[in-house]
Amino acid sequence: MTGVSEILVLILLISGILILPRMLKPQPTETPGKKIARLSRKKRTAIVASILYPIAATLIIRPWEQAWLLFAVIGLVPVILGWAVYWIVTAPKK
Repeated sequence: MTGVSEILVLILLISGILILPRMLKPQPTETPGKKIARLSRKKRTAIVASILYPIAATLIIRPWEQAWLLFAVIGLVPVILGWAVYWIVTAPKK
């Protein structure tokens, strides 16, 4: 009986060495040319400014005290218009 189990173990090892690597192919690696674009210093500054400007406007205008329309006009609209203009200007040309 031990001879049969040894043969089965050998068959299992050989199949594991020869067949499993073919069944489990490695995942294709990404091409080195495709990298995530880094943000420039100007773009990082614009992002930080577009976060800090509404915060500063909130602290100065206090929109929770009935001045929400003034806050929207002074605090939010410039940021939205600025990013909209940037988006339009940097659009790829056909």
